[in-house]
Amino acid sequence: MLERLREAARHLKAELLALSHAARDPRTPWPARALALLVLAYALSPIDLIPDFIPVLGQLDDLLLVPAGLWLALRLIPPVVLADARAEAARAPARLARSAWGLALMVLVYLLLLALVWRWWAQRHGG
Repeated sequence: MLERLREAARHLKAELLALSHAARDPRTPWPARALALLVLAYALSPIDLIPDFIPVLGQLDDLLLVPAGLWLALRLIPPVVLADARAEAARAPARLARSAWGLALMVLVYLLLLALVWRWWAQRHGG
């Protein structure tokens, strides 16, 4: 069982690396590129939607959101681009490092979500 989990984690890392190559490919349509960048930013950002120190839920968001976003992003990328990206990732397996740009993008997304929630709350409660 533990070996299957390790293999799944290796596969997830390889797919994230391939996604990073595909996101930089000019043949990738902009909606797929935008989603790929959001998925990569979330996966590599030190800030999570639900902080990891919250038992169970902190890890659950990583176990659900990253694979679901990865699955969707990979479906939006043309097969030939994805095949090339996977081949490039296999040729040069690199470690995806934490990203300052990913952190900045996630902070921006969280601030936008916070502003939307605040606006909704203000409209409902006499704002």
